[in-house]
Amino acid sequence: MAEEKRLPVSPMSLTAVSRPSGINRAVVDGAVQPVGYRLDWQDVPVLVKGFRRMVRSNEFDVCEMAATTYLVAKEHGAEFTALPIFLVRGFHHGAIMRLDGGPIDHPKQLEGRSVGVNRGYTVTTGVWARAVLRDEYGVDLSRITWVLSGDEHVASYQPPANVVAAPAGRTLPSMVASGELAAAIGVPAGEGLVPLIHDPVEAGLASLRRTGVYPINHLLVVRDELLAGHTDLAPALFEAFAEAKRRYLAAGPSELDRRVAEITGADPVPFGLEANRHVLQALVGAALSQHILTRPPVLEELFAGNTVSLSA
Repeated sequence: MAEEKRLPVSPMSLTAVSRPSGINRAVVDGAVQPVGYRLDWQDVPVLVKGFRRMVRSNEFDVCEMAATTYLVAKEHGAEFTALPIFLVRGFHHGAIMRLDGGPIDHPKQLEGRSVGVNRGYTVTTGVWARAVLRDEYGVDLSRITWVLSGDEHVASYQPPANVVAAPAGRTLPSMVASGELAAAIGVPAGEGLVPLIHDPVEAGLASLRRTGVYPINHLLVVRDELLAGHTDLAPALFEAFAEAKRRYLAAGPSELDRRVAEITGADPVPFGLEANRHVLQALVGAALSQHILTRPPVLEELFAGNTVSLSA
């Protein structure tokens, strides 16, 4: 009897959104693929619009997402779950911009004034930057009026009373220049704007030495329906992104990641829950104190169950 021939099984195609960077480039470029799956990268030139589409319509199978957006989305019933794959990190001391030569030259002077925030109040950069103001400079965040240039990705989220919208047709840099705003978070330098915190890179590294926290900005989420129906998917994605990260580190990481590694004596950009528990606890604590979350989540419940013990 002739042996039956088995046809090769084609990998399952998944729509995916992520911005290529050193840490994930090998996956986005297709040099590394998750076993059994093929990532079909969608053209979303402005990454934050991808976050919004995922939050509001669960549009993609796999999607990079800002960390605080994810925390808020989960509290509001999002039908996707993160993997402990952390794609973007950075310090946020340089995100707070003031008018060069203006009257504000110390964070405590922001109290009693208005400060702009690029896009929404829950934007992760804003959360980390406000944590810097509070924890490192003793700023009372409740004594500042936060002026937003946009709305929230999670439409059902309601910000605290000291959060307002910028006037229609106005930009945050122009409002800083006119003195209507004492500073703004998340706007670029230039147009007369400079960082409020002197030598922000060194300030960030000094914070790392004190706290051990290299802030996480972005992670990866997957639709719950897929995770439930394909139990091998989350580990396959984790290993593919882990391999991309290993290639990034072997080729030579960014100058900032290199300096973080010198300070910590460890992988500067680890994947996995345990290696990042202290960073995630710091972010959750900041989100709670800033009235972004109403209750502390259980960290293990934020990640796909079969990835909680993985590390890379």
